[in-house]
Amino acid sequence: MTLRDSIIQVAQEARAASRLLSTAPTEAKNRALRAMADGLRAGRDALLAANAEDVRQAKAAGLPGALIERLSLTPKRVDEMVQSAAAVAGLPDPVGEVIRAWRRPNGLQIRKVRVPLGVIGIIYESRPNVTSECGSLCVKSGNAVILRGGAESFRSNQAIGRILREALRAAGLPEAAVSLIPTPDRAGVDAMLQLDQLIDVIIPRGGEALIRKIAEQSRIPVIKHAKGVCHVYVDEAADLGMAEAIALNAKCQRPATCNAMETLLVHERVAKAFLPRIAGRLREAKVELRGDEAARAIVPGMAAATEEDWSTEYLDLILSVKVVRSLAEAVEHIRRYGSNHSDAIVTADEAAARRFTQEVDSAAVYVNTSTRFTDGFQFGLGAEIGISTDRLHARGPMGLEELTTYKYVVFGSGQLRE
Repeated sequence: MTLRDSIIQVAQEARAASRLLSTAPTEAKNRALRAMADGLRAGRDALLAANAEDVRQAKAAGLPGALIERLSLTPKRVDEMVQSAAAVAGLPDPVGEVIRAWRRPNGLQIRKVRVPLGVIGIIYESRPNVTSECGSLCVKSGNAVILRGGAESFRSNQAIGRILREALRAAGLPEAAVSLIPTPDRAGVDAMLQLDQLIDVIIPRGGEALIRKIAEQSRIPVIKHAKGVCHVYVDEAADLGMAEAIALNAKCQRPATCNAMETLLVHERVAKAFLPRIAGRLREAKVELRGDEAARAIVPGMAAATEEDWSTEYLDLILSVKVVRSLAEAVEHIRRYGSNHSDAIVTADEAAARRFTQEVDSAAVYVNTSTRFTDGFQFGLGAEIGISTDRLHARGPMGLEELTTYKYVVFGSGQLRE
């Protein structure tokens, strides 16, 4: 069997599984999800061992530190995977929900009803927890999923996948509802992207180059997110203690994620009071600072930011810093250099906050809190399939509802169109 033939077989089995899963009772899906949580908990040592080998080989291959950080599983991250699967089991089932119902003058009763998307292909890099999060969300929303993680996390993903499939089988559901591409060969992705008769949507999760490549090559509709160039703007009316804590969290809590702050904007009226304080805290956390001329005049030793820096997603302990003269200038900077992902304002001025939320056109806009909350679990969605910066068909963290579409169900009593 050729590689292409094996990918087609995986997709055909997933398509068959999707038909069964789309009408599966909620309790059967929840039973599978609880079994997934139990399996992940019981298999933690085996998962960590498989991941340790992936990490060892990634380091030996000289992969970047940010990628290795995203690749690495810890006992805490496995526990979060367990909690996520259990949380998804506890969420309402979107399948069959009547979004809207109305009656026409001729007596027709029309219902707009949620249904699964079908077969979802997920292509992602590094992060093994994506395997369990996407698997659990797709099962609950009645979709089959085909997962293709990066070659660097192949052992981790296969180990997680086995647990998820065993849980499906134990719950009486088709194990092909969660399928993994059986090879780390990149040609597997190319073959997958051509199967528009078997896969309904592709969702890439990873770096800008990966997402651009998939969007260009796929014959299947793609829901994507752009790079995460996220901003925190410290307004002239900000509580500077709060701003300091938010900026530190947004940059340092987990810098290798797409919702981490990459540029700090500070109003000129508070820059002299705020920048030395936050610069000291950030340098203690080993963050490299790159600033404009005004920021460097206030914080000696700060490197000069280039034009390229303002639009760069570092995914590392590097931060661009700019002093702005007004809220309008901050908004304009975000519009010019941002990626419509997650942006925040810190201010005690309600009018400034309202203007910021109206004028900043990002998938998630924050007032007085960290951009790091752009996450399905943090939003109460159980997990996320990805964070979309598209406008069609979903935007922001994609949970269960975003993994459905709808159909119209029409009841009549013999009406004929004249």
